[in-house]
Amino acid sequence: MLDVPHEAKVRGHQRAPSDSKEFHEVTKRDALRLLEHDVDRLLETTEKARQPALKAEMGRFADLFGRFIQEEGPALDWNKIQKLPENAVMNYSNLKSPQNEQNEIRNMLDKLVVIKLNGGLGTSMGCHGPKSVIPVRSDLTFLDLTVQQIEHLNKTYDANVPLVLMNSFNTDEDTEKIVRKYKGFRVQIHTFNQSCFPRISREHYLPVAKDFDVEKDMEAWYPPGHGDFYDTFRNSGLLKKFIEEGREYCFLSNIDNLGATVDLNILNKLVGEERATTPVEFVMEVTDKTRADVKGGTLIQMENKLRLLEIAQVPPEHVDDFKSVKTFKFFNTNNIWANLAAIDRVLRERTLNMEIIVNNKTLENGTRVIQLETAVGAAMKCFDGAIGINVPRSRFLPVKKSSDLLLVMSNLYTLKNGSLVMSPQRMFPTTPLVKLGENHFSKVKEFLGRFANIPDIIELDHLTVSGDVTFGRGVSLRGTVIIIANHGDRIDIPAGAILENKIVSGNMRILDH
Repeated sequence: MLDVPHEAKVRGHQRAPSDSKEFHEVTKRDALRLLEHDVDRLLETTEKARQPALKAEMGRFADLFGRFIQEEGPALDWNKIQKLPENAVMNYSNLKSPQNEQNEIRNMLDKLVVIKLNGGLGTSMGCHGPKSVIPVRSDLTFLDLTVQQIEHLNKTYDANVPLVLMNSFNTDEDTEKIVRKYKGFRVQIHTFNQSCFPRISREHYLPVAKDFDVEKDMEAWYPPGHGDFYDTFRNSGLLKKFIEEGREYCFLSNIDNLGATVDLNILNKLVGEERATTPVEFVMEVTDKTRADVKGGTLIQMENKLRLLEIAQVPPEHVDDFKSVKTFKFFNTNNIWANLAAIDRVLRERTLNMEIIVNNKTLENGTRVIQLETAVGAAMKCFDGAIGINVPRSRFLPVKKSSDLLLVMSNLYTLKNGSLVMSPQRMFPTTPLVKLGENHFSKVKEFLGRFANIPDIIELDHLTVSGDVTFGRGVSLRGTVIIIANHGDRIDIPAGAILENKIVSGNMRILDH
């Protein structure tokens, strides 16, 4: 064994961290340089006419990637979180309704643009094409209901609220064909496309795409989350157009949230008689967190700014704190109201800064990739006078799974001018907790085939269904109902059955004769 002098040991030990840091810095610089070189190679595979627009888009991607490799990690400094100020979150019940004067409400509505995030596919529910064209109630799709809602506002108040759809490369072509059927409706519909970024390999941090032919290799590309809204909305020319028309705010929400309708009380706070003396540039609708929402983003105060905190940013040792209903009482519905002039300002001044969400995926061929995304609500801290409004749970009615579809198709709701209204027969405002087995209920077609018609669930609190289960016509479910068919067994709930606080298991077949 070599006898190393004491001084050399100490010096060598001290130098190691510096060497390590220097190595990582060089690696990061190399990664960015190599990525930019690879992106240039991709651009050369496209026709000349498309290159300027694509170059600008890839410039935004390179900026996002540059931030990703420079940032140390997703966790924030937990000790910097401040107590929410008293006035940070307004209670919806304290908002005043506008005076019911036609002219007053029309003037308010003419300052509004409604934007729906329409980039998602229906594949997780077993459907082809955009998710927005899945029928959810009375054979009407998410898009049908949205158009009905806005047309009703425009007709009732003689207003002109436009509808804007932010599509992705996955949904754009189909959506453009579908919106033609609304030509006779009293709604101006505009569309624009969010960015199309290349997925990068987790091994070498380079794009997995071989060329810019997106349709040839869809798996190599992705839409980079709804935080991309700000840049692409501006680049579409629509932001400038609406500001020039005198419009002041946009109301932005997910198209699959059936509770996200235009709310005149919130609009009155922003542009009506209740308008604050200090402009409110950004509103995030939040609602009370339940145990079903523990992973949802929440509002925090940090560095004297209100901001969105997502679970991906939370240090591992504080995840339980984040999930606590007592510590963080609200969660983000992703219903956002933003001032158009303020959006224009933060883009011009380049002060828009949203935390990066790193989404790890595995492609069908086994390649492990990273897609870098941002969330629209994460821009909250970049706006002045941002507030949260604690809205009723009825404004958060997303349809992500067949269990959500069961709720919105049931007698729990009635349909009125494109909006779902909870039945007055329901004794309490919360919706039942419904869990349907993935193997037999996850796809829409399969789900519909298991119900002769949707059961009466007015008095239901909790439903769990697992295994091969079917429901006859006119079934009523009340209280807590658990139905479990073991592997190889089948349970047919007979027509007209009333199940109240029951557990059904085993095998029960109803055979035709």
